[in-house]
Amino acid sequence: MMTERLTITSLGHEGDGVADHAGAKVFVPFALPGEVVEAEVSGERGRLVEIVEPSPDRVAPPCRHFGICGGCTLQHLAPPPYRAFKLDLVQRAFEQRGIDVEVDPLIAIGPHSRRRAVFTVEKDGDTTRLGFNRRESHDLLAIEECPLMVPAIETRLARLSSLAGLVLGRGKRAHMTVTATDTGLDVAIDGAATPGRALYDILGRHVAEGWLARLTVEGTEVATSRQPELRLGDTVLYPAAGGFLQATAASEQALADLVDAAIGSGGGKSAAAKSQPVVDLFAGIGTFSLRLARRFPVLAVEGDAALLKALDRSMRFSKGIRTITMRRRDLFLNPMAPPELKPYRAVVFDPPRAGAKAQSEMLAKSTVPRIVGVSCNAATLARDARILIDGGYRLTRITPVDQFLWSSHVEVVAAFEKG
Repeated sequence: MMTERLTITSLGHEGDGVADHAGAKVFVPFALPGEVVEAEVSGERGRLVEIVEPSPDRVAPPCRHFGICGGCTLQHLAPPPYRAFKLDLVQRAFEQRGIDVEVDPLIAIGPHSRRRAVFTVEKDGDTTRLGFNRRESHDLLAIEECPLMVPAIETRLARLSSLAGLVLGRGKRAHMTVTATDTGLDVAIDGAATPGRALYDILGRHVAEGWLARLTVEGTEVATSRQPELRLGDTVLYPAAGGFLQATAASEQALADLVDAAIGSGGGKSAAAKSQPVVDLFAGIGTFSLRLARRFPVLAVEGDAALLKALDRSMRFSKGIRTITMRRRDLFLNPMAPPELKPYRAVVFDPPRAGAKAQSEMLAKSTVPRIVGVSCNAATLARDARILIDGGYRLTRITPVDQFLWSSHVEVVAAFEKG
């Protein structure tokens, strides 16, 4: 492997510095535009050895694990160029689909805000370690801090590690999903054996300490002191154990506000217009459904039974909402067709990273007046937007939300109107 002196000219879509070398592009993690660096080059990849001339945009990363941990990639970039990078990710994704649209300013989400984390835990002898994979490796890096996490999680890393050690066999590795709720931490461990009866009392004592609301192991609820809740005024979300949840409360609120604004008021001259429902596709635990139900009847469509069960509980214990009708359906294999969509005043869709190609093709043929797309993948959202535009929809607004701080990912909300 040769060491080369490179001049970094830009950032790639994953946040790596990009240099031109021997007629090809070389991607150097942790290098910034304008820097001259020494890097070991192998093909299109470079390993940063030394920064010869640093960029004025370089800042000290806030986490001691940065560069070793496989999580954050952009803690070393100052806020203004960081925000510009996130905007450019969205702009380029849509331009590549031939869509020319002005992107709203990035809605910033600060550190210590991530309320859900998926840790790796492993037991070596009597020692249990908790953390994330090392960069470009499956080896575990035990962490002592994480400036992404809310304090309720970050300050309890040692306790969470000890808890995992109780159910993990020697030499075993598992995943621990931790969600900070209003009633305590909701912990789900997958990859460990369901504990025997002798362990139940010990695990129950951890729950009785008050910081742990619920412990689930391999889908079995082992101990619960309080039902995990996320309160939204008169409504409440009940997360499914280990299930999907927007990563931060602030970003969830920003997304919900954008969805609400895109759908518009519930006004209308006739009673029929005022009661015209909204459909929430890929509804999850009801992040948008519950908020929309404050103004409209809602059809919530979701393929995961556990998430629908959580939404059902939320619906029954929330006040001041209109009817939410739930339907279990795999929208990838069986998207809602235009005749089914006809009764609705608006559609919201928030699919996984793969996007909603099949459903977008059906939406493009529909007469629904307004559509709002939410996605953690600007590229697949741009693809789906292209389908809708080709079907006669007009893209009216696109807004990025920095839900995934210091990473190369960004949440995006796109609003469409028919005609």
